[in-house]
Amino acid sequence: MNVRLPIESSSPTAVLFVAFNKDASCFSVGLESGICDFNAGIGLVQMMGTSNYLALAGGGRSPKFAINKAIIWDDLKGKVALEITAVSAIRGAQLSREHIAIVLQNSVRVYTFAKPPELLHNYETADNLLGLCSLSEKKLAFPGRTTGQIQIVDLGTGNVSIIPAHSSALRAIQLSADGELLASASETGTLIRVYSTSNCARLAELRRGIDPATIFSLAFSPSGSLLACTSDKATLHIFDVPQPSKGAGGARSSQHSGQAQEADPGKWGILSRLPYMPRVFSDVYSFASAPFDAGNESTLGGIPFSEATALGTTRPPKGIIGWISEDSLVVVGAGQQAKWEKFTIMAGDDGKRHCVREGWKRYLGTS
Repeated sequence: MNVRLPIESSSPTAVLFVAFNKDASCFSVGLESGICDFNAGIGLVQMMGTSNYLALAGGGRSPKFAINKAIIWDDLKGKVALEITAVSAIRGAQLSREHIAIVLQNSVRVYTFAKPPELLHNYETADNLLGLCSLSEKKLAFPGRTTGQIQIVDLGTGNVSIIPAHSSALRAIQLSADGELLASASETGTLIRVYSTSNCARLAELRRGIDPATIFSLAFSPSGSLLACTSDKATLHIFDVPQPSKGAGGARSSQHSGQAQEADPGKWGILSRLPYMPRVFSDVYSFASAPFDAGNESTLGGIPFSEATALGTTRPPKGIIGWISEDSLVVVGAGQQAKWEKFTIMAGDDGKRHCVREGWKRYLGTS
């Protein structure tokens, strides 16, 4: 789907899965009725950039493929390019020009993008039913063997770094476009942490809120200077992101971040500067937020499966974020009322930046 089309209304249909490509110019969806003329369930669809290759996995009530098989589909030729059979159910997949990362419940397997695919690495992980994994051209991030830890792999050298990111299970991880930054959130959902992948240093701790929440999506802006977050609180948050040092040249500059430091006194104003106040008063909060449609669907038509059985059998994905420019982003949801909403960051009369919803669109018809 081209998210730069004019916003208009259309009829809804059920969607099992949704994901953006790397530059968020398109997003792909998996349906109970299939994709690419498949008349069966597709629970995962990942695009390789703007190429013709898609990673597919079966899902829903009647999966198109065996749940332990990943398919690399050539949409230009309309046929299967590669097949990878795993030892257990596929939980996620990521594609780059050189690598294929297949996520299983307790491991991540990295293959060459070649025919036949060659297994390069097999990394053990803690339970990862959500299929958490983020791939850039040079870095790969996924859960560690211990709950709350993150493994970062340098794909060029094979070196593995471990970040003890959270004390509870991970809910979301995301690399920036250049692979230099990593954002993570746990199942608690109150704090988002940002790390430099070059030295594993923590650059920021960002507070989404005080009450626990289920994080839906994390996404860096194209430059990496902003981070967006959605959760089941039905709120989109936008944060400034400190940048890691770049050798003798100092830190990567961020115009947005500099503006925020000069103009924004913080969520709690003078209270954040008083000694002995609880840390929530001094934490870094989002500089802008806006409501989005999180929907109220708890299942996809009452599909009687558990999340351990097949993809696309739990609550449909909501709040998936894609940045289409440095100040514009789209939030997409799946389910029976599948839609996308466009938001823009703009300066207000009060001198602060605001996140404004420009419109929405139901992106699939009933046929």
